[in-house]
Amino acid sequence: MAVATGARERDVVYPEDRLPWPQTILMGLQHVMAMFGATVLVPLILGFNPNTVIFFSGVATLIFLVVTGFKVPSYLGSSFSFIGSVLAVQGTSGNHGLAYAGIVMAGVIYLAIGVIVHFVGVNPIRYLLPPVVTGTVVAVIGLALASAATTNYAGEPFTATVTLLAAVGAAVYLRGFPRLLPVLIGIVIGYIVSAVYPPCADAKAACHIDFNAIGSAAIVGVPTFSFPDFSQFGTTLSLFFFIPVILVAENAGHVYAISGIMKRDLSPMLGRTFMGDGLGTTISGLLGGTGETTYAENIGVMGITRVFSIMVFVVAAVFAILLGFIPMFGALVRSIPVSVQGGIEMYLFGLIAVIGGKIWVDAKVDFSKRANLAVAAIPLIIAAGIPATQAIPIHLGGLTLTFNNLGLGALSAIVLYQLLRPGHVRDAEKEPPEVVAQS
Repeated sequence: MAVATGARERDVVYPEDRLPWPQTILMGLQHVMAMFGATVLVPLILGFNPNTVIFFSGVATLIFLVVTGFKVPSYLGSSFSFIGSVLAVQGTSGNHGLAYAGIVMAGVIYLAIGVIVHFVGVNPIRYLLPPVVTGTVVAVIGLALASAATTNYAGEPFTATVTLLAAVGAAVYLRGFPRLLPVLIGIVIGYIVSAVYPPCADAKAACHIDFNAIGSAAIVGVPTFSFPDFSQFGTTLSLFFFIPVILVAENAGHVYAISGIMKRDLSPMLGRTFMGDGLGTTISGLLGGTGETTYAENIGVMGITRVFSIMVFVVAAVFAILLGFIPMFGALVRSIPVSVQGGIEMYLFGLIAVIGGKIWVDAKVDFSKRANLAVAAIPLIIAAGIPATQAIPIHLGGLTLTFNNLGLGALSAIVLYQLLRPGHVRDAEKEPPEVVAQS
């Protein structure tokens, strides 16, 4: 690797450092490829416009970099935390506008949390979201989406299985940068298989590829912008009220991960990272994009390359914005069969659930404590047992709040931890001898 301008260590390129432009451009393209598979999967699941979603992932990344003072290297892509709430809203109304409104509200709340953390400090976050809660919330995200994955998988099990095995094989057996692209590799292989097998006599959505839509799409065009519908504020849209807490847990984990890889403490920047992510999400939702979050895939790239230069992420964001102006690209993404989506979802949603377990392991969460067991166990069953598209109304006097399995599971983890906090003290005490003898 060429030595970056201003770099202090030969093998590390810090955020303020610069690589030569050819390397910067190639590194930026690499980050676009790393985020691509997961980012375009979300609009496929939700029925959003892929060009618009990719466009706003680039816009949100630039916003994030500016708000964080160009000190936190990250790429923002489509957040999976919004999927359950959007599916629940669209399942009852079919109204994308309501989903956009929910995304905007979540973004505004997230932005407000960022402002508070920036001025108050990170201690309240640590108090509300210790590792046992954070790990549970992340695991809940994966389990909450399990029913959506199995439904799509069943559309055409053969192509779904090929897609799944291709993605898993890429993650396990490939080396170097290709190993960071299992989602993209799985989609490409599943797409090719869908094109030749099986013949779709009834042109069902599970295995049909609409090549006509690709051929009729323009090569260059302006992204399609859509607008939110706030007509059901406080009822259906309350499905989105709790998502910012999930995003806080996710974002904080990513910032700590980057800090560890770069060996530079970024925790004082948490408030700014929340604000940048919240502002990016708000603007994206206002014009027809998905909710945004920092991407673990791109953190993985940084871990391998040791390149943290902010200019690399600026280049990646610009490339994503340019992709938004290619309608043919959006038509190609929309032509991906449902079964291929199901194969990728089976793997990706499962990975999210397991990452929650990894948080527990890394933080050495003690599950011999009954309080920790309860905090983890109950939310997981809520997430797995309630369909992703089912809305659950909770009546509080004259106020009705609506949750889905993800929101209810995450909320229960946080509330249970606070209710059972005294139990941690009790578990730390020595049990009476007679109790030990009976156990």
